[in-house]
Amino acid sequence: MEFHDIGKTIFYLGLALVIIGALLHFCSGIFPLGHLPGDFHWQGEHTSVDFPLMTCIVLSVVLTILANLFFHS
Repeated sequence: MEFHDIGKTIFYLGLALVIIGALLHFCSGIFPLGHLPGDFHWQGEHTSVDFPLMTCIVLSVVLTILANLFFHS
């Protein structure tokens, strides 16, 4: 792999991250990720802990389906 190809790959990965970040920022009311039933939140006197279990499961299933659609040979 040449440096030109690596540069293009890094550019497209960065562009994808910007698009995903913008979607998550502006569409956070539409997609309630982190606030699904099964996402745990504990708050103590001096600390709070978030454990987004259901969000992780949903994202894993969606990304697995997308990966199988695009990279299945």
